[in-house]
Amino acid sequence: MASSDALRNRAAWDAKSDEYQALHREFIGRTEPRWGMWQLPESELQILGDVAGKHVLEYGCGAAQWSILLARAGARPVGLDNSGRQLEHARRLMAEAGVDFPLVHASAGEAPLEEGSFDVVFCDHGAMTFADPYATVPEVARAVRPGGLFAFSHSTPLALLCYDDEADTMGTELRRALFGLHRLAWPGDEPVEFNLPTGEWLALFRASGFLVEDLIEVQPPEGASSTYRSPEETAWARRWPMEQIWKLRRE
Repeated sequence: MASSDALRNRAAWDAKSDEYQALHREFIGRTEPRWGMWQLPESELQILGDVAGKHVLEYGCGAAQWSILLARAGARPVGLDNSGRQLEHARRLMAEAGVDFPLVHASAGEAPLEEGSFDVVFCDHGAMTFADPYATVPEVARAVRPGGLFAFSHSTPLALLCYDDEADTMGTELRRALFGLHRLAWPGDEPVEFNLPTGEWLALFRASGFLVEDLIEVQPPEGASSTYRSPEETAWARRWPMEQIWKLRRE
């Protein structure tokens, strides 16, 4: 049975999915895989590398824009998402692209994933943002094969510490404590988000059998734009890391 947070997030994403896809469709609907709020090319970052022939789980796939591109590159993707409405968008985009792969409607950390069934598990601000890492990281460790890759983008802890709730933008002062950072329940009908201090991430990865290969603290290129962030917030991210990408390897 889905947790109360998973049910809240399902309702939130079902309600906002159409608006989200309309707002970001062109920005994230590129012809090559790109990461995060400023759509940095995978060809430059080389997080996933060659995916041809690999079994890949997109963990919180939304409308599966990433998985569609990976399928075209020869991967064998599976897309999992908590929102049924997001998966409806995914099916439409898959049909338009002429590709087909399984879609799983389930909340992360509570999904029926087979042990050792994936070479790669990844998400781009997906399940690792909207589900409890103390459930998702062990679940990914179970689902990914030894030597397999686990990669995900996420907001940095610093960005959350500096977020001004009243102004709804980034500030230059610390506004919440780092110790105890875990579950963030935003006002209204917004989804619940999760994050951890860096030391807690490292301890969780180690306990789950992952080795850290890289931690990329994203700095948007000069002149970068985003449908996710205002010019002022992008300027903030040029000074301090707002977004990060973890690259892990299963022992």
